[in-house]
Amino acid sequence: MNEVVSQKLDELPSTSGVYLFRGRGGQILYVGKARSLRGRVRSYFQDSRLESPRLDRLVEAIQDLEVIATDTEKEALVLENNLIKTHKPRYNVLLRDDKNHPYLKLTVNETYPRIYVVRKPGDDGAVYTGPYVPASLARRSMNLVHRLFGVRNCSEKLDGHRSRPCLQFQIKRCVAPCVESVVSLEAYRQNVDSAKLFLQGKNETLISSLRKQMYGAAEEERFEVAARLRDTIHTLEDLGSRQKMTSVRREERDIFGFYREGDQAVLQIFSMRSGKIVDRDSFTLNDLEAHDDADLIGASIQQYYELGRYLPAEIHVPVDFVESALVAEWLIAKKQGRVEIVCPKRGGKRRMVELVCRNAKLAFELDVREEGRQTSGRLKALADLLELPEVPLRIEAFDISNIQGSDIVASMVVFERGHPSRSDYRKFKVRSVAGKPDDFASMHEIVRRHYRRVLEEGNEFPDLVLIDGGKGQLSAAQKALGELGLLHIPMVSIAKKEEVLFRPGTPDPIVLPTSSPSLQLMQRIRDEAHRFAVTFHRKRRKVRTLHSNLDDILGIGPKKKKLLLTHFKSYRGVREASTEELESVLGRKLAERVRLQLAEMN
Repeated sequence: MNEVVSQKLDELPSTSGVYLFRGRGGQILYVGKARSLRGRVRSYFQDSRLESPRLDRLVEAIQDLEVIATDTEKEALVLENNLIKTHKPRYNVLLRDDKNHPYLKLTVNETYPRIYVVRKPGDDGAVYTGPYVPASLARRSMNLVHRLFGVRNCSEKLDGHRSRPCLQFQIKRCVAPCVESVVSLEAYRQNVDSAKLFLQGKNETLISSLRKQMYGAAEEERFEVAARLRDTIHTLEDLGSRQKMTSVRREERDIFGFYREGDQAVLQIFSMRSGKIVDRDSFTLNDLEAHDDADLIGASIQQYYELGRYLPAEIHVPVDFVESALVAEWLIAKKQGRVEIVCPKRGGKRRMVELVCRNAKLAFELDVREEGRQTSGRLKALADLLELPEVPLRIEAFDISNIQGSDIVASMVVFERGHPSRSDYRKFKVRSVAGKPDDFASMHEIVRRHYRRVLEEGNEFPDLVLIDGGKGQLSAAQKALGELGLLHIPMVSIAKKEEVLFRPGTPDPIVLPTSSPSLQLMQRIRDEAHRFAVTFHRKRRKVRTLHSNLDDILGIGPKKKKLLLTHFKSYRGVREASTEELESVLGRKLAERVRLQLAEMN
C-alpha cells in the first residue's frame, strides 16, 4: 500500500457512497458502493479479507482511491451503476453478449418513430427487443411489424409535408406518415403503440385494443380500415396459438439463471409475458474469481435493466443476495410501478428457474468451454511456435491505410484471450508522412507514439505485438520499440500475399499450412486491424471530399449549407447566384458576406 492510499484510508467518512480504485495513470480499476465507506474500503487492505489471487492483484495495483459520499444507499447504488456503465472497470462484473445477435429498435423517442435492426441495445429512450435467435427472426419480426402496423424503416426526416408516398406505401409496408393527408401523426403513433405491444409480447392487450378500433371503424362505415384490423387480429391470434412454451397462469416476469465454472459463467434471462416465454438473453461473464454467486446476480440485474430492457412486475433469481431489497427499490423508481425480486424455493416457479440454469449450463458447454479450449490451444500453439516466454493473452495489432499517400491513418486492435477487446481499439492520424506513401515511416511513428504513451501513463504492455506487413514494417516497428527501451516485448509480422510470419532477427519466414490454428488466429487479428484502419480511412476521405468553400464561410453551418445546395442545386449554382438571390435564402447581411467571400475564393 502506498503512502497516498494509506493517508486517505485514515480520512474516509462513515457515510454511504461510492468508492473508486485507480491504478497507474489514473485508470479506474474497480467501482463499488458501501453503506459505510470507511468500513468497506478499509476491509480490502486487512489481512483477514477474502483470499483470492484476483483480489490480491487488484489491491496490489491500487495507486489511489476516490470516494463520493451520498445521502442514501439507494443513491450510491444508482451512482455505482452509472460509473460502471461509463468506465467499464476491469475488476467489476461486466455483461458481455455470448453472440452478437440482432435486436429490433423502435424509436418511440422520435416524432415519427421507425423500426430497424441494431446489434447493440442502448439507453436512448427507444424500445429494444431481442436478441433474436436465429438472426433471421429479427428480419421476419420487423417485416411483420411493417405488414401489420405500417411502421416505417426509412431514415428520411419527416414533417408530414411530402408530396406523395414512396413505394413502401404502394406495397403496403408503410402507412405513409410522410404525407399528412394519407395518415395523421396521431393515427401513426397509435400504430406505433400497437407495434410496441406486439414486440413486447403483450398480444392480448394489443388484440383487445385493435378489436375496439375495428368496431369503431365499422360503426363509422370505414369498412376497409375495419377489414384490415380484422385481418391483423386474426394474424395475432394465429401467432399466439403457435407458442410452444406456455405457463398455466398469466405471469409477467423475467427469470434469471446461470452456470459457473471457476472465474467464468454464462448468465441467461428468459422473458415471460402473458404466460408465454417470448425472449431469451444470454451473456458470458469472465474474471469472476473475486465475486461470489450473489455478487454475480445482483450486479447483472442492475446492468441488464440499464440496457433499456422492459421491466416486468416480477424478477425470479436462483440465489438470494443481500441487496435485493435495495435493487428492487431502484427498479421500482425506474419503472414507476411494482417490481419484486423473488428467489423461488419450490414448485413450478423453482422448476422454471432450474430450467433457465440448465440452459445456461448447455450454453456454457457448447460455447464457452469448447471455444475456450480451442482458443487456449491456439494461443499455446502460438507461444510454442514463436518461442514466447508465456502464452500471449493480450495481443495488439497495427495496420496502416492510405491511397497514394493521401489521408494516411493507422489502427491498433486488441485481442484479449483470443477475443476482440473493442474498448481498447485506437485510431491514429499519421503526422510525419505526407504526399508520397511510406508505410515504414508511418509504422515507426504510430508504434512509437502508442508505446510512449503507454510508458507515460503506466498502462500494461501486451504479450505480443502483431504488425501487418513484411520485413520492412517489422523492422520499423522494432526500431520504434528500441528507441523506447522496449525490445523485450515480443513482436511478429504477417505478410499479406504470402501469408507468412516474420520474427525480428530471423531472416527466414515461418511458413505454416493454411489449416494451422496459429496462422488462422494471426490472420483473424490482422484482418480485424485492416478492417478498422480501412473504415477510419474511408471516413476521413469522405469528410475531406464533402468539404467545400461554403464550409469556410463564417455563419454557414451544415443546415445553411444544405439549404443553399438544395435551393441552388449545386455549389456552382450558389457561386453564380446574385446577392439578391442569396438574400431570399439567407437574409441580407449573410448573403452579402457569402457573395463577398465566394468572390475572393475564385
